[in-house]
Amino acid sequence: MNQFIGRMLTNRINPVHQISHAGLWLVLLCALSSGALAQLSTDTSLSQSALHPASSQAQDIELLWWIMFWASVIIFTAVMALLAWGLLSGRRRPSVLSSTASMRFVLVAGVAIPALVLSALVGGSLMLGRSIASTPPPDALQVRVTGWMWWWEIEYLDDNGEVVATTANEMHVPVDRPVAVELESGDVIHSFWVPRLQGKTDMVPGKTNNSWFTATETGEFRGQCAEFCGLQHALMAFVVIAQPEAEFANWLQRQASPASAPETEAAQNGLAVFEQNCGQCHRIRGTNAIGNLGPDLTHVASRSTLAAATLPNKRGHLAGWISDPQRIKPGNNMPRTLLSPQELDHLLVFLDSLD
Repeated sequence: MNQFIGRMLTNRINPVHQISHAGLWLVLLCALSSGALAQLSTDTSLSQSALHPASSQAQDIELLWWIMFWASVIIFTAVMALLAWGLLSGRRRPSVLSSTASMRFVLVAGVAIPALVLSALVGGSLMLGRSIASTPPPDALQVRVTGWMWWWEIEYLDDNGEVVATTANEMHVPVDRPVAVELESGDVIHSFWVPRLQGKTDMVPGKTNNSWFTATETGEFRGQCAEFCGLQHALMAFVVIAQPEAEFANWLQRQASPASAPETEAAQNGLAVFEQNCGQCHRIRGTNAIGNLGPDLTHVASRSTLAAATLPNKRGHLAGWISDPQRIKPGNNMPRTLLSPQELDHLLVFLDSLD
């Protein structure tokens, strides 16, 4: 600013001319930004874009977002056009508004119109929030999600509230059926957010919050903790897989069953290694491993990711995670597992059999 004023004084730059050019640049920047956002809205490669809704609740959120976006574009464009008109007309025919005209202009354009626009947007936002927070239909699938530093425990409940299946970091839901989600935290404040399916809901220790959504299309949708919860907050993700009702029922039935007994000698040795080294923290139903400090690994081979969607669930990644989890996610509660190469190989064979 000081340089600009200095140039005006020394080079006699016309300030109105310079400001009019600045206004035109702002209008151009607004147009380019609008084009970029329009392109973003059509880019289907973004798995976490709230502009590609896959549930009825997310569709309402997207509609409100677009209303706010275009309202801001119209207001900004109108202000810039008015500014440009004033600067250009002022250069040709300088004039000064009367005190009464100035006051009316400020009251209408600076108070009345913004108050009406903001009231309409706030009202729409409150109505949408009330709709999302409403009671889910009675036939909704009941799921309880607990946030931990830094992974997700997902439990499926029956009509009596009893747990029928437990998994981690991967939620399967049926399409076109409401899913009621109880949200809890085991340690610090987290936030449950699947941009393509629903809005953010906080998970507060000692308190149960609720959310629900109805997926309208099949697919895989990435979720993310939306509340900074510690060192590895950015690596606290999960996956929601929406599938047809019959396919989901088969999946849930498999998840509710205990792990099958290992068939090969290597897998049997791997089970022994697991019970001796991992069973204090992890649980595998049907074995002597009954730990509850870490994720339930009963059907770990059926999951698509490891370490809260940090790694693909492949043998090499699993070996690296078991050997040195602190290198991949520093600060998590899992220590290094000191195993011989043969013990690690047998353990991987056993875990690969848990589908």
